[in-house]
Amino acid sequence: MRESPLLLAVSEIGGYPNFTELYQGLGFEVITETSMRKVLKLLKKKVPTVIVAEFNYQSDFRDRTSSLESMMSVVQRHNGIRVVIFYDKEHESQLAKLQARYDISEALSFPISEEKLSAAVKLKSC
Repeated sequence: MRESPLLLAVSEIGGYPNFTELYQGLGFEVITETSMRKVLKLLKKKVPTVIVAEFNYQSDFRDRTSSLESMMSVVQRHNGIRVVIFYDKEHESQLAKLQARYDISEALSFPISEEKLSAAVKLKSC
């Protein structure tokens, strides 16, 4: 029996719909984490096929734009992980700095369209 690909959903703040059913409908096993500390711990044990996470701009960070940078530094060690980011339009310029440093497959602004999200996470073989 073939194992389902793993999708890691990172929802630190939330405030948008839970897309777990959509992800499962696309054939993913879904793990949801609500803190970056737990995400980093999980990434030591498992390598997801897709990660969906929020970009929460944090102006109080001196050397980073958000906690996503910690996750992305781990993700970049693995080939082929698709990373989809949700963001607020007002933080687009800060997100651009993150995109300049890391390979982000897709960035979707709020409100999230299920059609765009589905296309962003769907595997090429689907």
